[in-house]
Amino acid sequence: MSGYRNSNYRNGNYRGQGWSDRGPQQRRVKKLDMSRSEEFSYLLGRIVEPLPESVRGAIMGGIYSIASKKGANEAKEFIVRKRQEGVIDSEMGKKLIDLIFDYSKYR
Repeated sequence: MSGYRNSNYRNGNYRGQGWSDRGPQQRRVKKLDMSRSEEFSYLLGRIVEPLPESVRGAIMGGIYSIASKKGANEAKEFIVRKRQEGVIDSEMGKKLIDLIFDYSKYR
């Protein structure tokens, strides 16, 4: 009979088994800090202001959603892809990448 004396809980073996609130061995990813999302949205809008209105909303929405749900690296890849397509220039791309990493945290 395994009572409290012989249990894993008492021995401390219940920890470190790869499980947490996020599930089995899920790594932390750098994503948009949601507590500062209003500042991020404002600065994002200021950076993409020179773009035509039809493109501006798509770029802002894409960056915001990718950075908040998937992660900062995926948002960076999105910006690089848009820069290669010629939608944004290299200076704007650098500002956007810096903004994303400034307003991101591990979660």
